Amino acid sequence: MPKVYSDEFKQGAVEQVIVQRHTISSVAKRLGVNYHTLREWVVAARSRSTVSTVPADLPLEQRVRELEKECARLRMERDILKKATAYFAKEHL
Repeated sequence: MPKVYSDEFKQGAVEQVIVQRHTISSVAKRLGVNYHTLREWVVAARSRSTVSTVPADLPLEQRVRELEKECARLRMERDILKKATAYFAKEHL
Protein backbone atom coordinates (compact mmCIF):
# COMPACT_ATOMS: atom_id res chain seq x y z
CA MET A 1 0.00 0.00 0.00
CA PRO A 2 1.46 3.40 -0.98
CA LYS A 3 2.43 5.84 1.73
CA VAL A 4 0.04 8.78 2.16
CA TYR A 5 1.44 12.25 2.89
CA SER A 6 -0.51 15.22 4.23
CA ASP A 7 -0.92 18.33 2.07
CA GLU A 8 1.13 20.30 4.61
CA PHE A 9 3.97 17.81 4.32
CA LYS A 10 3.90 17.97 0.51
CA GLN A 11 3.81 21.77 0.49
CA GLY A 12 6.71 21.96 2.89
CA ALA A 13 8.78 19.56 0.84
CA VAL A 14 8.02 21.47 -2.37
CA GLU A 15 8.90 24.76 -0.68
CA GLN A 16 12.30 23.40 0.28
CA VAL A 17 12.98 22.65 -3.39
CA ILE A 18 11.43 25.71 -5.05
CA VAL A 19 11.84 28.50 -2.50
CA GLN A 20 14.86 27.40 -0.50
CA ARG A 21 16.55 25.96 -3.62
CA HIS A 22 17.55 22.62 -2.09
CA THR A 23 17.95 19.74 -4.53
CA ILE A 24 15.14 17.26 -4.94
CA SER A 25 17.45 14.41 -4.00
CA SER A 26 18.65 16.07 -0.77
CA VAL A 27 15.11 16.94 0.34
CA ALA A 28 13.81 13.49 -0.58
CA LYS A 29 16.59 11.81 1.38
CA ARG A 30 16.18 14.09 4.40
CA LEU A 31 12.40 13.58 4.54
CA GLY A 32 12.40 9.90 3.60
CA VAL A 33 10.37 10.45 0.44
CA ASN A 34 10.96 8.70 -2.86
CA TYR A 35 12.85 10.98 -5.29
CA HIS A 36 10.30 10.49 -8.08
CA THR A 37 7.37 11.19 -5.76
CA LEU A 38 8.88 14.50 -4.65
CA ARG A 39 9.76 15.36 -8.25
CA GLU A 40 6.10 14.88 -9.23
CA TRP A 41 5.01 17.22 -6.43
CA VAL A 42 7.50 19.85 -7.57
CA VAL A 43 6.49 19.57 -11.23
CA ALA A 44 2.81 19.86 -10.28
CA ALA A 45 3.49 22.92 -8.10
CA ARG A 46 5.49 24.61 -10.84
CA SER A 47 2.79 23.93 -13.43
CA ARG A 48 0.22 25.63 -11.17
CA SER A 49 2.46 28.67 -10.72
CA THR A 50 2.74 31.35 -13.39
CA VAL A 51 4.44 34.70 -13.56
CA SER A 52 1.21 36.52 -14.28
CA THR A 53 -2.17 35.24 -15.30
CA VAL A 54 -3.45 38.68 -16.29
CA PRO A 55 -3.17 39.70 -19.96
CA ALA A 56 -1.31 42.98 -20.45
CA ASP A 57 -3.73 44.28 -23.09
CA LEU A 58 -6.81 44.56 -20.82
CA PRO A 59 -8.37 47.96 -20.14
CA LEU A 60 -6.70 49.60 -17.15
CA GLU A 61 -9.56 49.27 -14.63
CA GLN A 62 -10.16 45.63 -15.52
CA ARG A 63 -6.42 44.93 -15.34
CA VAL A 64 -6.28 46.47 -11.85
CA ARG A 65 -9.18 44.26 -10.69
CA GLU A 66 -7.53 41.16 -12.14
CA LEU A 67 -4.18 42.04 -10.59
CA GLU A 68 -5.86 42.54 -7.21
CA LYS A 69 -7.39 39.06 -7.50
CA GLU A 70 -4.02 37.63 -8.46
CA CYS A 71 -2.39 39.42 -5.53
CA ALA A 72 -4.93 37.88 -3.14
CA ARG A 73 -4.25 34.42 -4.57
CA LEU A 74 -0.49 34.89 -4.20
CA ARG A 75 -0.92 36.06 -0.61
CA MET A 76 -2.90 32.91 0.11
CA GLU A 77 -0.15 30.76 -1.44
CA ARG A 78 2.46 32.62 0.61
CA ASP A 79 0.49 32.00 3.79
CA ILE A 80 0.28 28.30 2.97
CA LEU A 81 4.04 28.18 2.53
CA LYS A 82 4.54 29.98 5.85
CA LYS A 83 2.37 27.39 7.58
CA ALA A 84 4.31 24.58 5.92
CA THR A 85 7.59 26.14 7.05
CA ALA A 86 6.33 26.36 10.63
CA TYR A 87 5.18 22.74 10.42
CA PHE A 88 8.63 21.53 9.37
CA ALA A 89 10.42 23.76 11.86
CA LYS A 90 8.27 22.28 14.62
CA GLU A 91 9.26 18.74 13.56
CA HIS A 92 12.96 19.53 13.87
CA LEU A 93 12.72 20.63 17.50
